[in-house]
Amino acid sequence: MVEENENIEDLEFTDSEVELTPDQKFQKDRDFEVEFMPLITPLYNFAYRLTLDEDEAKDLVQDSYLKAYRFFHSFQKGTNAKAWLFRILKNSFINEYRKKSKEPNKVDYQDVETYYNSEDINVPITPDLRVEAVSEMLGDEITNALNALDVDFRTVIILCDLEGFTYEEMSKILNIPIGTVRSRLHRARMLLKEKLKSYALKMGYKDSD
Repeated sequence: MVEENENIEDLEFTDSEVELTPDQKFQKDRDFEVEFMPLITPLYNFAYRLTLDEDEAKDLVQDSYLKAYRFFHSFQKGTNAKAWLFRILKNSFINEYRKKSKEPNKVDYQDVETYYNSEDINVPITPDLRVEAVSEMLGDEITNALNALDVDFRTVIILCDLEGFTYEEMSKILNIPIGTVRSRLHRARMLLKEKLKSYALKMGYKDSD
């Protein structure tokens, strides 16, 4: 669960940090390494699944770490470091990579979210193809189906089913209401399930239709 951290809501930082003493710089480097360096593998995996390109993923991770270090004074120790770092990477992806004529096709969520966009709605989001299957059997069929999803749908699958973020954490990372997270995840899982229907049947998953 994400602890209270105002900066995860809006990562538009300012250079407000005062010049550090050598001891403060040493402590900053140490804290940064402890908090963020263990997250480099999941962060790269997230970047690669967004960009679908190894070089771009590496650049995106590097850029995210540079920003995280530059604005480390804005991070509140003890809060969710992974969610904070993923939010930085997600923002970098949107702000930089979509501007370079690589913007994936956007989906009109109006029809879907008009109904589902409420935190109180009880939407069943437990399709037969569950988290364990996706995370443990990312074979060619599943990987290709996941990559074929629109980036916004792909992102919620990655954050929830592969990285294990909660609805609240995803809401913070993506800067959207929890109701929208629920509806988008529901729709994403249905799209993924449809793409994998024949493959899922072969693997022994029950077809609920």
